[in-house]
This record gives sequence, C-alpha cells and structure tokens, in this order.
Amino acid sequence: MSRDEVTLDFGRGGRIGQDEAIYCGEKSAAQIATILDLAEAAGAGLLLTRLEAAKLEAVPAGHRGGIDYCPVSRTGFFGPLRPVSATGQVAILSAGTSDIPVAREAERTLRHAGQQASLFSDIGVAGLWRLTDRLDEIRAHPVVVVVAGMDAALASVVGGLVAGPVICVPTSVGYGVAAGGRAALDAMLASCAPGLSVCNIDNGYGAACSALRLLNAARRMQERP
Repeated sequence: MSRDEVTLDFGRGGRIGQDEAIYCGEKSAAQIATILDLAEAAGAGLLLTRLEAAKLEAVPAGHRGGIDYCPVSRTGFFGPLRPVSATGQVAILSAGTSDIPVAREAERTLRHAGQQASLFSDIGVAGLWRLTDRLDEIRAHPVVVVVAGMDAALASVVGGLVAGPVICVPTSVGYGVAAGGRAALDAMLASCAPGLSVCNIDNGYGAACSALRLLNAARRMQERP
C-alpha cells in the first residue's frame, strides 16, 4: 500500500482533545502496517479499534510487538500512551456479561485519553438489586455510560437515579425481535428518563468520546478566569 493513500490527523488532539483513532474493521493488515509506519515515524500514539486477533497476527512482527492488545474489546494501543491524568470521573455500566466487549471498548478508549474509568459489570435490571447495591459508587462519578442490549431497560432506570450526564450504548445482544440491537436502540431513544444521550449500536468508542467531550468542556469552564 502506498503511503500517499493515508493522511493521519495528528493535530486532532489539539483541536478537539481526542487523539487520532484508527478503525481497523475493513482495513487490510498491509494498510494497518502502513498506518503504523507513519505513526511511528511521527512519534505519535494511536488507538486501534475493531482489530480482530487474526488480523493482528498478520501485521508485521515488528509492529505487532508494539501493540498493547485487548482481545475482549478488540482494541490496541500503539506508540506513546498518555499517563493516567484522572480517575473516578466516568462509570461504565454493563447490563450483562454479554455486553462487556462494548463496555471494554469504551473503557479502553477513555484510558487511551488518560481517563481511568470504573467498570460495573453484570448489573442489569433482571436482578435489580445488583444495581441498587452499587448505586452510591456509581453516583460518585460525574458521567455515566450505560451499555445494554435486549430491552435496554437499564438505561431508563439509571437515567432516573443519577444526576449527571448518562450516555447510552445499545448492543447487538438478544434473541429474535432484539433485531441485532435495534430494539435496544429504539428503547433508549424512546426512554421516558429525560436527557439521555444515545450512541449507535455497539459503539463503545463513540460513547467514550462523548464522555471526553463533556469532561473537556467542564475542565475548560473551570479554567476560565
């Protein structure tokens, strides 16, 4: 692949507070390797999303060894990684164990930006006590991300219990009429809990970016004279 076919956005962090991320889903191993060459030459770090393990194995060994890979979230960190600059600002709630890959994608995206999120897994409404037992811990976080499939009822419940922004991610988890996450998406969009923000199906990356925009806006407000 020619390097002329790739234009990386190394100025993104300065403009919007979020560094360049590379969606690897429909890219070949050769294309990914070229992108990593360019990032390495620039001394830049990258977040790699939707990177399947088989595709990672096809990336040249020299680059493969430099990727911090998480097979659950299918994400990788390449090159310099920001140190953790904040903890306890974002809670990520996973309704079920099956929703964890998307929740982990959100968690890893935040970590790449220097935010260490708190993950609360398997606290869906089928056993409501699992949520209520941890509600005080969750409320201690200014921003909450809710990841849920099936009927996505967790989003509405949480939306009525916490005061801060709630960012919802429907997942493609469920039988039949769950329709690959469409039922969860519609439920979140139609929620009677006011003020919820809803991302695309399985888009943990997008939810994390929304959380980062909120946190960056709050920080800029605090820094104003």
